[in-house]
Amino acid sequence: MSKSSHQSSTPKENTQPKALQVFAHIVSYICHPVFFPLVMAFVIYKLAPGSFADVPSKQLGLWFFSIGITAVFFPLFSIGLMKPLGFISSYLMPTAKERTIPLMVSMIFYFWISHVFNSMPGIPVPLIFKVLFLGNFWGIIALFMINIFTKISMHTAAAGSMIGILIVLMLISHTNMALPLIISIAAAGIIGMARMILRAHQRGDIWLGYIIGILVQLGAYVYMK
Repeated sequence: MSKSSHQSSTPKENTQPKALQVFAHIVSYICHPVFFPLVMAFVIYKLAPGSFADVPSKQLGLWFFSIGITAVFFPLFSIGLMKPLGFISSYLMPTAKERTIPLMVSMIFYFWISHVFNSMPGIPVPLIFKVLFLGNFWGIIALFMINIFTKISMHTAAAGSMIGILIVLMLISHTNMALPLIISIAAAGIIGMARMILRAHQRGDIWLGYIIGILVQLGAYVYMK
C-alpha cells in the first residue's frame, strides 16, 4: 500500500498565499462531490428539456426532491453523525482510511437512486437520467476500490463525471453542447487546481479522479443504450 494513501492527518505547512488558500477552500466547498447528482440532474434538465417533455411537472418535482433527499441529504446526514460517533476524526477526512465508511454509506444511497430511476414502472425516465445515476453508482464503487491503494480525488472524479455526462448528452441530443462542455472543462480545471493548492492530493490522484469520472459515465451510456 502506498505511503500517499495513508498520509498523516497533520498536513505539511502550506506555503501558498492565504488568498489562494481561501479561494481553494471556497471552490472545494461549493463544488463538493456530494452536490453533484442534484446539480447535474438540474443542468441536464435545463440543457435538454425536450428529453423530459413526457414527464408531468409534478412528477419531475418529485424526482428532484428524491434526488436531493437520497443522494445529498442522507449522505451528508450520515457523515455528520460519523465524527461524534468516532468513525472519522475530521469532516475533511484527511486520510484514505477515514473515507472508507463514508464511501460505503454513500454507495448504498447511490445504488438506491440508480435502482429507482432504472426500474420505475410506467414513467418515461429519460435515458440521460438513467445514465447519470448508474454512472454515479459505478463511480463511487470505483472510488471505494481505488481508495484502498491511494487517496483518489473525489472532487475531480465528480468534475470528470460532469464532463462525461455532458459528452453523453452531446451524443444523444440535438442540442449544441460545445459551450456547456467547454465551461465544464474549465470548471473541472479550477476544481483540480483548488485541490492542488490545498495539498489535499498528489497530482496523480487528481488526474485519476478525472479519468474515472469520465469513464464511468461513458461506460454507463454504452451499457444502457
